[in-house]
Amino acid sequence: MATQKWVLDPMHSEVQFKVKHLVISTVTGSFKTFEGSLETDNDDFSGATANFSLDVNSLDTNQEQRDGHLKSAEFFDTEQFPTITFRSTSFDGEVLKGDLTIKGITKPVTLAVEHGGTAADFYGNTKAGFEVTGKINRKEFGLTWDGITEAGSIVLGNEIKLIINVQFAKQA
Repeated sequence: MATQKWVLDPMHSEVQFKVKHLVISTVTGSFKTFEGSLETDNDDFSGATANFSLDVNSLDTNQEQRDGHLKSAEFFDTEQFPTITFRSTSFDGEVLKGDLTIKGITKPVTLAVEHGGTAADFYGNTKAGFEVTGKINRKEFGLTWDGITEAGSIVLGNEIKLIINVQFAKQA
């Protein structure tokens, strides 16, 4: 089989993250603007290469003041680092490894992948769906802001859960 290119369909995809707040509850956020592609030599996508980037300014936690703080120099510093990127190094069909870059810091990450399947849409386009999940430590990527309440509670957890549901369209 010849190498096949697939392009991310942003209308049928979502990128979310979850982080503990005060160690007692979870805040969910998402990124609204992103793009990605896959290249594969087979139908099960093992060995595929993936490239992904997102616009950090599209961050949305449903709270404008918090979003502004996250975009500031204390967190993502979107003025200096407007994108987050991921480039795969290996994929066996269930485990995706690659290099994640946040705030100019690149670290290897391992993500779990569930291939939802491949199907044709109403227009005859072939689509493939995936759910990608994983965890990163925000501090390893320069997201080091910390806060302690007057009672001594930690404001923000270090572990960030990633939940990415993506659909790709096969290119002619």
